[in-house]
Amino acid sequence: MKRSTKITSIIVIFFLIIATVIVGRTMIGNHFKKKFSKRPPPGIIVTAAENRVFENLISTYGTATPFKTQSYKIEKYEILKPINFNQKVKKGEIIAELKNRKIIAQFDGTIGKREFSEDIEVSKSSILVNLENTSIIYCDVDIPEMFVPFIKVGLPVDIKFSGYKNKIYNGQVDSLASRISEDTRSLPTRIKMDNTTGEILPGSFLEISIKYDTRQSLSIPDTSTIVEGDNVFIYRVNEKNKALKTNIDIGDRYLGFVEVLNGLNVGDKVVAEGTKKVRPNLVIRPIKKGAKVASQNKSGWGGKKNKEKKKSMFAWLDKINIFKKTNSEKKEDKNK
Repeated sequence: MKRSTKITSIIVIFFLIIATVIVGRTMIGNHFKKKFSKRPPPGIIVTAAENRVFENLISTYGTATPFKTQSYKIEKYEILKPINFNQKVKKGEIIAELKNRKIIAQFDGTIGKREFSEDIEVSKSSILVNLENTSIIYCDVDIPEMFVPFIKVGLPVDIKFSGYKNKIYNGQVDSLASRISEDTRSLPTRIKMDNTTGEILPGSFLEISIKYDTRQSLSIPDTSTIVEGDNVFIYRVNEKNKALKTNIDIGDRYLGFVEVLNGLNVGDKVVAEGTKKVRPNLVIRPIKKGAKVASQNKSGWGGKKNKEKKKSMFAWLDKINIFKKTNSEKKEDKNK
């Protein structure tokens, strides 16, 4: 009987230990499940779909040509007085005084000079004086025939000059040729721009961007799009801050934005950045694009508790009060 009682006791203790382990593991699992299930939704940058100006560009280049120019061949021995080159003159003023005649400006402009010929002997005896009106600059460019249906007189043009890299000059399409060139398969086009400041010199190399098909369209940042094969998706955020994967149709991309043709409405909120952190139907914490993002410790779980723990690590020193003086000791110090 005693032996059977011992065996029974051992079996009961064994099962009690197993039951304790199972209950303990279950309690610990439930504890961590509750703790980690309270993790706050991730902060994701969102923005609203809004209307924006879109336009297509035709990029080309050309050479600056003055509005008016007139050249005078002068023999050096004929010059009576030095010519003031690079000086502005008005119509009717004297450009050069020669032995037998005077050269009079036929229009307002600037006096310029260049050698008459590459022949050394000729250039020693002759010079070529130019009178140029650069208040308006023309630039002749060739437009590929595939863009001919879009080119019209009066279209706005952005012009860049390498001398002022960060500056954009405004111009417009002034005139078009009546036929396409058979040699280049392009349409000769003249660009006109105001140059009253005189910053663009004749002969300058100009970068031309002709704008066409300017329109107002619905837009979102191009960082919002997710391309999967032939389909484009975005995450639209509903009123409950849930990210819904939505298929959209897009048009052109322009200055960091993409044109939305179908699938969104004005004012719809979409994920602007961090699409890789989002999955369909995930509840997020929207952060307005451009707003200052709070630190993760403030919004994350366990951040405040860690700070409290760090502050309370040496709280026992305050309780011991070794280094602090009592009120009576402070009064004695003042009397001394």
